[in-house]
Amino acid sequence: MLSASVAHAQSENSKSNKEEGNRNVMLNAASANGPREIQIGLPSADVNVLENGLPVTYATNPHSVNSNWRSDASLSHVGLLKISETAITTGNIGYAVNSFTQLGQKGFHGTLNYKANHFGLNEFSLNLNGDLGKDWYYSANMYQDFDPGTFNIKSSIYQDRTQIYKAALTKQYNEGRGRFTAMYRYSNSHPVYTFATQSAPFIYVGDGSVKEYGKFALGTTSYLPTDPNMTYRDMRTGELKETSLYDAAENHSSEISLMNHYNWDNGLSWKMLMRYDHARGAMVYQTPMSLIDLKQPHTHNYQQQTLTGAWAPYTGQYVQTRMSCLNSGDIDEFLATSELSKRFSNSTLRLGLNEWHYNVDYTSNTTMYDQSVPTDGSYATRLIDFSQRSNYFYDFNKNASEYYKGHENKLALYFTHDWDISPKVNLYYGARLEWQTLKGENAAVKNAAGNYVGRFADYHLGATAPDGVTKITPTTLDYSWLNYDFSAALTYKLNPRFGFTGDFTYIVQRPRFENFSPATLPNTNKISVPLGRGGIYYNNDWMSLTSLFSYISKTNNNSTLNLQHGAEIMAAPLTYDIQTWGWTTDVMTHPVKGLDIHFLFTYQKPTYKKYETSIKFSDGYVGKINATGNIVAEVPQYIIEFDPSYMITKDIKVWTSFRYFGKTYANINEAYYFNGRWETFGGVNWQANKRLSLGCTVVNFLNQTGAKGSIAGAELITKQEAAGIKNVLMTGSYLRPFTVEFTATLKI
Repeated sequence: MLSASVAHAQSENSKSNKEEGNRNVMLNAASANGPREIQIGLPSADVNVLENGLPVTYATNPHSVNSNWRSDASLSHVGLLKISETAITTGNIGYAVNSFTQLGQKGFHGTLNYKANHFGLNEFSLNLNGDLGKDWYYSANMYQDFDPGTFNIKSSIYQDRTQIYKAALTKQYNEGRGRFTAMYRYSNSHPVYTFATQSAPFIYVGDGSVKEYGKFALGTTSYLPTDPNMTYRDMRTGELKETSLYDAAENHSSEISLMNHYNWDNGLSWKMLMRYDHARGAMVYQTPMSLIDLKQPHTHNYQQQTLTGAWAPYTGQYVQTRMSCLNSGDIDEFLATSELSKRFSNSTLRLGLNEWHYNVDYTSNTTMYDQSVPTDGSYATRLIDFSQRSNYFYDFNKNASEYYKGHENKLALYFTHDWDISPKVNLYYGARLEWQTLKGENAAVKNAAGNYVGRFADYHLGATAPDGVTKITPTTLDYSWLNYDFSAALTYKLNPRFGFTGDFTYIVQRPRFENFSPATLPNTNKISVPLGRGGIYYNNDWMSLTSLFSYISKTNNNSTLNLQHGAEIMAAPLTYDIQTWGWTTDVMTHPVKGLDIHFLFTYQKPTYKKYETSIKFSDGYVGKINATGNIVAEVPQYIIEFDPSYMITKDIKVWTSFRYFGKTYANINEAYYFNGRWETFGGVNWQANKRLSLGCTVVNFLNQTGAKGSIAGAELITKQEAAGIKNVLMTGSYLRPFTVEFTATLKI
C-alpha cells in the first residue's frame, strides 16, 4: 500500500516527518500477537521492527521478531516509520514499526496489562519503574504468553508460548543533559503457530469462493497429525535424528544493550546505541504439497496404524503430502548506531553511522510425510505408502533444504535535513551510503559440466550426488558491495489549508545472506527500488485529506519456486522484476464532537516483469512458467480501510475497523483467485478510573470464513487448465476466525 500521512503533508515537526499517522500497526487479522504488514505494492517481505533505534532482529529467518519482541507494557511508544525514513536509517524497504523501551522515571510507576480471549488465551505484561536517588533510575518488565490458539493440537499445549524479561538501569548526568542506560533482555519462545495454522483443506468452488470440506471448519479445526515427533537428516553431518515439533521451534535470546543520549544547550544532540545478541533462532513450517485423490487410477498402497498397532488399508479418498522445514540457526549479532542531530531556527540536520554485524550458522532440514484428510473434523493420521516405502518420513532434504554459515556486515553513513525553507515550503531530504560485506559458505555445488547439482534425496554436506561423482562440499562466499539510498520530500502550502506534496525514494540493495540459502547462487546484481508519490492535501477544522498518485518497482527479486508435477517436487530458481502504479486517498474527519472517522482508499496494480522459469522433471515433462505481465499473486488491487470511533462519554469509547482487500490471485499464472474479503474489528474501551482501564475487542465480528494467500502445489496450473476446475478439494491458508478478546490495564 502506498500512502502518505496527513502529518507529513502538514510538516509540523521532524517527528511527524519520520512517522506515518492513522495506522494501528498492532490491529492484526493474521496474528494475535504481532504487528500487521502494511502493503506497499510488493510481495510480502519482512516486517521491520525497531526498538530504541535498532532492528529487533537483523534477519527474521530463522529468528522472528515475535520471538523476542511484543507490543507490551515495557514500551513507552509504538509508531510506524515512513518508507523514506526506514530506507535512510536502515537500508530496508517498506514501513517499520518504531518502538521505545519504557525507562525509569521519578517516583514509582507500574503498569500491568492482561489479555484473554474466548479460546483460552492468557497474556500478562508487567512493567515496574522508578528512581533510586542521585539520578539513578530502574525499569523491569516481564511478559508471559500462554496461547492455545483457536483449535486444539496434540503436538503441544500452546500454539504460542513466549516469555520475555527486561531490566534497565539508567543514570542521568551533567545536570540532566546526558542519560546512559544499560539493559538486559532474555526471551524464550515456541512459535508453534508457524506450522500449526498455515494450511487447511477446503473446496475451491471455481468462482473465487471456497466452502468447507465436510466438517472441517476453517480456523477452528486442526490439520496436524497427533504425533509430534519428526525424523530428519542433519544437513551438516548426514545423521538421522529425531525431534519434536515443539522443541524444533524453540527460540532463545540473551542480549545486552547500551544507550547514551546527550543534549547540548546549543541544540546539538548525540545518541549512541549498541546491542549484542546471542540467540538460537528457529522457525518450523509444515507446507502442504500434492493432494492425492485415491478415487483416481493409482498404484499407491496407503495404510494406517490402528490402536492395536496393526496396519489396515486407508479408506479415505484423499492423501495430503506435506513437507516439514525445520529452520534453525545459532546467531551472534552486534548492532551499533551513532547519531548527531542539530536543531536550527528553521531546520533540523542529522548525521548517523551504522555498524551492524551478523554472524550465523544456519540450516533448514526438510522431510516429507503423508497424512489422511478426514472429512469429519477429526485429527489427521500419518500414512505409509507401502508400495514405495516402509517408514513415515522420506525424501530427506530433497525439496527445500538450506545451509549457510558465516557473517554479513553493514557499515553505513547517512544524513537527513528537514528544512522549512519558508512558511510555505518544507523540504525533507536525506541519503545513505552503505558498505555491505558477506563472507562464509553455502551448499551451492556444481558438477563437472558446470551445472548446479541441486537437491536430491538424503542431500547433506558430504553426500555424493546422483551422478556418483560430485560430492556436496561447502562453497566459499566472499562478496563486497556499495549500496546507496536517497530520499526527498517537498511540501508547498498554497494557503493555510491547501497544498501540494510529493516525495521520491530510491533504494539500491544487494542480496542478503539468507538469499544464499538454496542449492544455487542468487543473482547478485543490484536490487533497485524507486518509489515516487505526488498529490494534494487539504486541512480544515474537522477534516484532513491527502490524495496521492504513486509508482514503485523492484528489480532482481531472487526467488526459488517449488514446482510440483504429479508426486514430484522440483526447485526452480529465478530472478524477476515487479512494478506498481497506485492511487491513495487518506481522510481523517471529526464531523461532530466525540466522533472520529478515518478512511483510506488504495488502488494499485502490481505486475511481474521478466518472470520466466522452467524445469525438467524425471518423467521428461518440462514445467514452464511465463508470468510476465501478470498481476502479482496474493497482492490485492483494491484496499479500503474505514475506522470510525465515538466517545459515548469522556470515559467510554466505541470503535470499529473495517478493512477490505480486493480480489487476489492464488497462483502466479492467475489461474486461481480468491474474491475480495473483509477483515473486521470492533470494541469498547472504558477508563473505569484513573488507574484501571478495561476493553473488549471482537476480531472478525462479521464471522467471515474463507481462504487467502496461495493454493498449495498450484504454480504450474494455467488459466486454461483451471477454467474447468470446480468444486475441487485444495489446501491453503485461511482467515482468522471470530474471536472475542478482553483486556485490562492497571497503572500505579
